[in-house]
Amino acid sequence: MRAFSCEVCGQLLFFENSLCLRCGTPQGFIVERLALEPPRERPRCAAAEVAACNWLVEREGELCASCRLTRTRPNDADGAGLEAFAAAERAKRRLLFELLDLALPIDDDKLRFDLLSSLDRPVVTGHDDGLITLDLAESDDARRELRRTQLGEPYRTLLGHFRHEIGHYYWPALVEQRGTDELERCRALFGNERESYDAALERHYADGPPSDWRERCVSAYATMHPAEDWAETFSHYLHIHDTLQTAAEFGLVVTGPDVAQDPTLSVAPLGELGAGAGIEAIIADWLPLTYALNALNRGMGRDDLYPFTLAPAVIEKLAYVRERVQAGVAPHSDAR
Repeated sequence: MRAFSCEVCGQLLFFENSLCLRCGTPQGFIVERLALEPPRERPRCAAAEVAACNWLVEREGELCASCRLTRTRPNDADGAGLEAFAAAERAKRRLLFELLDLALPIDDDKLRFDLLSSLDRPVVTGHDDGLITLDLAESDDARRELRRTQLGEPYRTLLGHFRHEIGHYYWPALVEQRGTDELERCRALFGNERESYDAALERHYADGPPSDWRERCVSAYATMHPAEDWAETFSHYLHIHDTLQTAAEFGLVVTGPDVAQDPTLSVAPLGELGAGAGIEAIIADWLPLTYALNALNRGMGRDDLYPFTLAPAVIEKLAYVRERVQAGVAPHSDAR
């Protein structure tokens, strides 16, 4: 995420701000410039209230580029559902900012979101041919933490769900539709996606992940099926890109403790993460940053911010995802 500031008084702004808390200047996100600015003549998104949306549009009554992708949401009489919906929309806007920043194409005619509450009916979070479904119960911290513990997951967030499911959405465009040679390259790393998904799911929940999964996959869930390995790796690439960009925007430099005398703990994150930066340079920045962030979290009595290890085989998969992301950049884009 980029760092934003109020152009009137210079106060730090967060991506979600609709108002500068120092000088009171209204703020809104302008998607064409990926910037927070005073609205001036631009109206707010028609879902400004119901979705807590701070994006601006061209004409009064329009939905913004994020909100118009939502196909289904709780009805207006569902107070609890709408609160959870607004939380999900905040996470979705962060996802879309990163996709736009990476210049990945977003098909307005295909990509859709159903944000549904499992309090009324069974809801399965997932992706199906461009439709991403999210169980709004995931916005409840207690329920999400319970589910995370039940499944033995080290990490579970709304944004993490969106980043995982968008990985499924991009697989056809970045891999499948690029020809047989590209498919075979992908299969050599992740496995054959034609493997029966139902059988793999049953096996995973009956037997659990293989004992050596950390040597090959970024998470235990990634071992379930090649399609899930791709989506988990894709989501971790988005985690890394966003966090390193944020660290660079804030000028964060990790120098490491003097007692360690370890040169690998010294890093100034790459702000651009441009085409010239290979995965080795990115990981060389990422690992010491995660050591510092995890240590800070532990100092606050919290679990590690990034509770994962990146084995060489996982880094190789991340390199492939990065290559595919760069190959999928929309034409005529100067985004990072």
